Amino acid sequence: MNLLNHWILYVILYIILSTIFTQFYKIATQNLKNAGALTVILEIIGVITALLICPFFNLTFPTNFEVWIFLGLSIIFYAITDRVNTTVRSGIEASTFSILKQLSTTFLTLAGFLFLNEEFIFHKFLGAMLIIFSNIFIFYKKGEFKMNRYIGLGVLANLSFTIAMFLDVNLSKHFNLPFYVAMTLGIPAILIALTEKIKISEVKEELKIANKKILLITGITWSLSIIAQLRAYQLQKVSIVAPICSLSVILNVIVGYLFLKERDNLPRKIIAAILIVISILLIKI
Repeated sequence: MNLLNHWILYVILYIILSTIFTQFYKIATQNLKNAGALTVILEIIGVITALLICPFFNLTFPTNFEVWIFLGLSIIFYAITDRVNTTVRSGIEASTFSILKQLSTTFLTLAGFLFLNEEFIFHKFLGAMLIIFSNIFIFYKKGEFKMNRYIGLGVLANLSFTIAMFLDVNLSKHFNLPFYVAMTLGIPAILIALTEKIKISEVKEELKIANKKILLITGITWSLSIIAQLRAYQLQKVSIVAPICSLSVILNVIVGYLFLKERDNLPRKIIAAILIVISILLIKI
C-alpha cells in the first residue's frame, strides 16, 4: 500500500493542520489593526506554500472554459468568506469559531433539498437541524439568545462559503491540486487588496506589529490543510471523509482549553462539538 495515496493519511493531516490553523489564526488577530491587510498577508503566505508543493503533484489544467468561469465566480465568494472570517475570528474564541463554521454543512444540505431537487431524507435533515441547534446551544445564555455582530458575520461568511462550494463542486480535480489552492488563496488576496484599497504601507504596519512566527504558521497551515482535505476527498467518498474531518471541532475545543485558556462554557462546547460530529454522520450516511 502506498501511504502517500491513502486517504486516511490526509484526513489525519487535515485534522491536525486545521486545528493548528484555527488556534494560531486566533492568536494572529489579537494585535489586529487592519483585518484586510492581515488576511492578505496570510493568503500570500499560503500561496507561496502551495506553489512550493506543486512539483509533487501531477501537472494538469482544464481545457473546458466553463471550469474557469465557475472557478472565477467561486473565488469571489471565497474572497468574501476569507475577509469576513478574519473579523469573526478576532471577536470570538477559536473553539467557538470551529463550531460556528459547521453551519456551512447545514446550508449545503438544505440547499441541496431546495435548489438541486435532491431526495429529502429525514436523517440528513435532522443532522442539518442538529448543527443549527448546536450553535444556538453555544450562544444561548441566561434565558436568551445573544446575537452580536461577530455571530452575524459568521453566518454571512458561511453563506458565502456555501455559494462558493456550489459553484466549485469537483473543480479541483481538473487542476494541479496545490496550484488550485494557490489560486483560491492568491486571487482573493488581490480582490481584498483592491476592494479595500489596502496600501503597501498598511501591510508593512500589520507585519510590524504582528508576531512573524505566528503569521508563518497560520499561513502555511491554511494552505496545507486545504490541500490535505481536498486530497482526502479525491481518494475517498465525501460521505466517509467529512464525518472524520469534523473531529477537528472536538480537538479545537480541547486545544483551545489547554493553550488559549478558552474555558468559558466548556461543557456546552463539548456537547455542541459532539453533536456536530453526530450531525455530520447523519448527513453523510
